[in-house]
Amino acid sequence: MRFSTALFLFATALFGQNFADIRPSPQQLGWHELEIGVLVHFGPNTFMDREWGDGKADPAVFDPKQLDAEQWVRAAKAGGARYLIMVAKHHDGFCLWPSRHTDYSVKRSPWRQGKGDVVREVEQACRKHGLRFGIYLSPWDRHDPRYADNKKYDDYYVAQMTELATQYGPLTEFWLDGAGSEGHVYDFVRYIRTMRTYQPNALLFASLDFMPYGDIRWVGNESGFAHEENWNVVDNYGIVRWRPAEADTPLRHGHWFWHPNSEKRLKSLDELMEIYHKTVGRGAQLVLGIAPDSRGLLPESDVKRLEEFGAEIRRIYGKPLAAADRNNPEILWIREKQPVDRVALAEDLAYGQMVRLFAVEAWTGDRWKEVARGSTIGYKRIVVFDPIETNRLRVQILESLGPVRLKPMTAHFGGRR
Repeated sequence: MRFSTALFLFATALFGQNFADIRPSPQQLGWHELEIGVLVHFGPNTFMDREWGDGKADPAVFDPKQLDAEQWVRAAKAGGARYLIMVAKHHDGFCLWPSRHTDYSVKRSPWRQGKGDVVREVEQACRKHGLRFGIYLSPWDRHDPRYADNKKYDDYYVAQMTELATQYGPLTEFWLDGAGSEGHVYDFVRYIRTMRTYQPNALLFASLDFMPYGDIRWVGNESGFAHEENWNVVDNYGIVRWRPAEADTPLRHGHWFWHPNSEKRLKSLDELMEIYHKTVGRGAQLVLGIAPDSRGLLPESDVKRLEEFGAEIRRIYGKPLAAADRNNPEILWIREKQPVDRVALAEDLAYGQMVRLFAVEAWTGDRWKEVARGSTIGYKRIVVFDPIETNRLRVQILESLGPVRLKPMTAHFGGRR
């Protein structure tokens, strides 16, 4: 018995809830449509060749002479991103906005003569260029002494969350990273109440084992790969709810922050396309980690790679060879016989996620030939197969949890003619 099937039966028997009855919120439906985002890491680590700051860095090290948030946002948008999540405070506790609740922030740095606000500059750049904006605020804090006292630290964390939730406009997503927090007790109910008060439409991200009440879950790895069988409804600590997967992975292998002499770690276009197909193509969300350098700019090679990535997605998927009719979304006609090597499938998630097993078939001229088979569909499923000459394709639903509502299938050719 597969894990998802066991999970489904357990929830049905114990709680009387059928997974097929769970639906996404309007905010979650809108979030699914964003497909690609970026996560920006920038701070004292950038200037100290570090991934994990210890909270002891002198704020004076933070001094990007050419910081240009618009350059970051333009590059992200070129790469296909529709939203950006800014790491406002990483585990070292250094704040990229002038928080009233600590001096360990940009206001003690020489950058902008201590009057700068990175979060503000990025938020404004996102609004200008049409990207949604989100914030990452690390629960773990290696600098602030209040971290040793659960109650005092909760007061501090909620105060900072309130600053960020009330000063930077609408937030699409709020990230709670669980790294380093083993053994620490957080008042998650209070955190959620605070965010729902000031940002009722923001979706909360957290790992399943870190916070059971989140709206979005971590996919479980940093390679950017979602499971082939990917369900949006999750039973976590007896809480059964719609909680789709977000897959985060850095643009450079093993590096969330920028490091000198790491150009060889930049992921290739082929690697990024594989990641795209194993995240967005499996119904998950892709979040690429991008990292400005010590100048405050994204390296030119990273910008170029993002542009190549976005262009390749548009080349393959921007204009389908054909699309099925809305009245018959399971079968697709192409005007004339031509090579096809992939289709994009989608369920109408307003009616839930139902498909457990499907097959894609192509018409050979005298019979239907199965060219691919898969498990879940969800928001989107990209199915790649060996090229075949055909003028007709169809999808067969072999197993489902309930009535299936498909959106029109589209056909594509990824190989270069």
